[in-house]
Amino acid sequence: MSETNHDPGQLAVENVRTLAPYVPGKPIEELQRELGLTDIIKLASNENPFGPSPQALAAMQRAIADTWLYPDGSGHVLKQKLAAKLGVSPDQITLGNGSNDLLVMLAEAFLAPGLEAVYSQYAFAVYPIAVQATGAKGVVTPALSADSPMPLGHDLRAMARAITPRTRIVFIANPNNPTGTWVPAAELHAFIAAAPAHVIVALDEAYFEYTEGLGLQDGIAWLREFPNLVVFRTFSKAYGLAGVRVGYAVSHPSVAGMLNRVRQAFNVSVVGLAGAAAALDDVAHLSAAVKAAVEERARVAARLTKAGTRVLPSAGNFLMVHVGEASKRFDTLLRRGIIVRPVGNYGLPEHLRVTLGTVEQNDRFLKAWEA
Repeated sequence: MSETNHDPGQLAVENVRTLAPYVPGKPIEELQRELGLTDIIKLASNENPFGPSPQALAAMQRAIADTWLYPDGSGHVLKQKLAAKLGVSPDQITLGNGSNDLLVMLAEAFLAPGLEAVYSQYAFAVYPIAVQATGAKGVVTPALSADSPMPLGHDLRAMARAITPRTRIVFIANPNNPTGTWVPAAELHAFIAAAPAHVIVALDEAYFEYTEGLGLQDGIAWLREFPNLVVFRTFSKAYGLAGVRVGYAVSHPSVAGMLNRVRQAFNVSVVGLAGAAAALDDVAHLSAAVKAAVEERARVAARLTKAGTRVLPSAGNFLMVHVGEASKRFDTLLRRGIIVRPVGNYGLPEHLRVTLGTVEQNDRFLKAWEA
């Protein structure tokens, strides 16, 4: 074969060659380049519009002076703070470059060709990517119907039926992204209790902070009862640290030990470790950001509903809406300098996901939407 016709990418293993990569929300800079706009708001990636705590910002500024050094590979300070806050042992905590990193670690540690992982039809896009990259089989269960009380949400009965002796992981996001829907705590507890011992239940709680009062779980409180449970959380959402990438998993120490075998040695930066540790100390900033998002979630949903838009129930800092010709609405909003998230890649071409911004940002979105 001549070198001019040789495509070295085709040397990759088949499960990677056929993988559809994760597509993030459109960056502000990209829209600026495309349309020459300068007044842009991004409501596409479920970021916290209030940003990090001032304490976290100050800690990260101080940490910049140490960026010539490798970070503490054990994340000792952050782990100690998390352990004290969560009431767990430090050896139950694994740190990640965002919670996505940890989801991939779990797949690497527990999946291989011939094994299976179960996840719901409209679950977070990283699950199938992490599974397929290992050569394992992803088993997708049908979501709840569009006219159910939790439209397009997880159907735990269908997920339970999909478990076989080959199943090693069941991924559950509660609340779920991109739909915003959730499973009540009692139903989820019963599902985990019934899961066979050979199955790891991966409970993704990326939006945990936004769920108060809605009857959802605190998965970490269940860890003593369920040694096959792994809980994933992040500093990217409510803590406003999406740009420095810090997440964590809490599990049985033996599971954490396996995750640390595949974890890259310095996977969380000096700046990220400092910012996350300081963010834990500023409870007031976190509470204010969450309160604002929860209030706006109700207000924006009511306005959209009044305008005739179907809005799915949400326990996150975002809303998913049904709009019919979603791509046209998305383009129209872009030209008004408003970036939302199309979810056609999830098999939902008639829906858009809208992050809850500040009151002013949400009002601008609503005005454009109603127009």
